[in-house]
Amino acid sequence: MSRMSGKVAVITGGANGLGRATALRFAQEGAKGIVIADMIEEAGLETVKIVQNAGGKATYVSLDAINRLENQEMIDVALTEFGSVDVLVTAAGITHQDYLSGDREAEVKMAIKRAQEIENPVQAFIDGNLEEWQKVLDVNLTGTYFALQSAAAVMAEQNTGGSIITLASIAAKHPDAGPTPYVVSKAGVWMLTKKAARELAPANIRVNAIGPGFIETHMTTIFEIAPPERVEEALKSVPMGRRGLPVEVANTALFLASDESSYMTGEILHPDGGYFTD
Repeated sequence: MSRMSGKVAVITGGANGLGRATALRFAQEGAKGIVIADMIEEAGLETVKIVQNAGGKATYVSLDAINRLENQEMIDVALTEFGSVDVLVTAAGITHQDYLSGDREAEVKMAIKRAQEIENPVQAFIDGNLEEWQKVLDVNLTGTYFALQSAAAVMAEQNTGGSIITLASIAAKHPDAGPTPYVVSKAGVWMLTKKAARELAPANIRVNAIGPGFIETHMTTIFEIAPPERVEEALKSVPMGRRGLPVEVANTALFLASDESSYMTGEILHPDGGYFTD
């Protein structure tokens, strides 16, 4: 298996969830090197070990997604350690301003808040918090923009093209798939993907998005703590009747990163169990 042979990948939000699963799949497919960029050092170093145990090469770099300089430094690390940048996956993202991957207490609070918003959507919209709005858009949208700029600059200079994969969501197209700041930020990621695809195509840099549905990660902890009837109701929107696995999203990223998708750009693929079939 060598669909990533000779390719160097940078993965933001690579410490956990979809980022970690993608790093492992890239390693299994022979990636030359993988940069795990994340603000959670312990989990990031753990992902590096997982990649190494799978026979791959990886290094960790600290990244605050909304820091432009750190995004540039992330790309510099890839060049220093592995010699090129061929693939970027932007998996860094948050659902709310207090989100920290693996922080169950914060997710419980968010689940309660989200349930209240669903019960009274009018008041929830009117009471929308500016700080929450700004933080979610900064991380999910502006952070993605910074990562794209930094990677594209090197890919263009290398004159070898490349593949950029953004993590959007079903929320990019469906307003009921999350809180207001989150769905707006993911819709922005999707439009950014399309715009970047058009702008970067002359440099043979492909830009595509993945719009996952309900996947078994820290972001969907709400499924584990919500009342059974609410979980059942949510899963009714998924014809396959279950949450997806991180590897099922990672396999989608692998396809988009590989030469198998060489004539695809500006597209969004939905590993979502059939969510958008209605």
